[in-house]
Amino acid sequence: MEEVYIEREKDILRIALREGGKLKECFIEEEKEEPSPGEIYKGIVKNIVPAIKCAFIDIGFEKNAYMYLHHKFGNENIKKGDELLLEVMKEPIGEKGPKVTSAISIPGRYAVIITYNNEVNFSKKIDDNENFKEYINENIIKPSDIGIMIRTNALEVDIEDINTEISELYKHYKRIVRESTYSIKPSLLYNGGGSLGRVGIDVLSSATSKIVVNTQKDYDYIKEFISNKSDLKLEIELHSESQNVFSYYNIEKEILSLRNNKVALPSGGNIIIEKTEAMYVIDVNSGKNIKQSSLDKTALVTNLEAAEEIASQIMMRNLGGIIIIDFIDLDSFQNRKKIMKALKEGFRDDKKKTVIYPFTQLNLVQIARKRRGRSIYDYIEEDCNVCHGKAKRIKLSYINKLIKNEIIRISKDYEIKDIY
Repeated sequence: MEEVYIEREKDILRIALREGGKLKECFIEEEKEEPSPGEIYKGIVKNIVPAIKCAFIDIGFEKNAYMYLHHKFGNENIKKGDELLLEVMKEPIGEKGPKVTSAISIPGRYAVIITYNNEVNFSKKIDDNENFKEYINENIIKPSDIGIMIRTNALEVDIEDINTEISELYKHYKRIVRESTYSIKPSLLYNGGGSLGRVGIDVLSSATSKIVVNTQKDYDYIKEFISNKSDLKLEIELHSESQNVFSYYNIEKEILSLRNNKVALPSGGNIIIEKTEAMYVIDVNSGKNIKQSSLDKTALVTNLEAAEEIASQIMMRNLGGIIIIDFIDLDSFQNRKKIMKALKEGFRDDKKKTVIYPFTQLNLVQIARKRRGRSIYDYIEEDCNVCHGKAKRIKLSYINKLIKNEIIRISKDYEIKDIY
């Protein structure tokens, strides 16, 4: 069974998902006053650059958002001064403003309202379930002016639950359109409950047995969210200990262990995870794996173990963007298929959009994974100014947090007058 731990401190929201007492995923989000993926804004087109097929749009943020123009989104004919309804795809990074799209979507647990077509669509994970698709098409109540994407969670509930959610999402959509029409300036129109809303939609599942939160507001939000979700049967606990949630449940130690870029494999091999400016690179090594009878067998066993561990590490560390894996060389096409199958199986429960590309001629596998929130590295590490940024060290702010937690623990366990 899975357990979810949510810790809110000032402007930081940390979410840990554990399965069988072991960290499975970790999300860390800064709740800043800036656009976040999934938010919907009214925007005004400020400039169009035909050479790069890109529009720059004021959405009420200090930096203009940018949107690529493409016929599949029906936005090629927009012009300067146009007012648009826009959804944020990527948060602002460095000097770049947020990336937006005119193809609006409003997600729920069982369905997503979409505006880029008027059809009933299905998640790729349920594409082969023809009986379910036929049942949905015959019984769904769909407004005529929007499309619907049916999510995999819909497999676990009755059609009444799906139709109820679609009705609620459609009310949100009509409100957004109405406010966009009558508002004068660019502004935020919808945030979907923010980070906590995404937890309810994407993280909680029928396998979730308990959720622990540390604020009354979050407790009330989760309780209200699950009240009409028939597939969620879980216990909600309001954390009242003096230690914070991650420290009390020893999650902090698991997060700190993720600083190690070298991860051992059961057979004696290892994987090494490196971050570059443009991507993450993962190298697979046979290491001390000398138990097998041949070189090919050693390579296959190590690669299969690595594929499973790599998927786990990527989700735990919340890595996104481009990820390159350098597996041990294999000539057999069948063995490569086994490794790809193991890698895809590892991402089976991944809630983020993850695309795995086939082996290249150089025995590399490329993964593109949607970014959401900060990676573990961004949260606990910073450049070391002693070696001029060639290495990383733990952030002082994070060390302060660890010291504070330790003082609270010591004060509770021992009668100590002063701590220096």
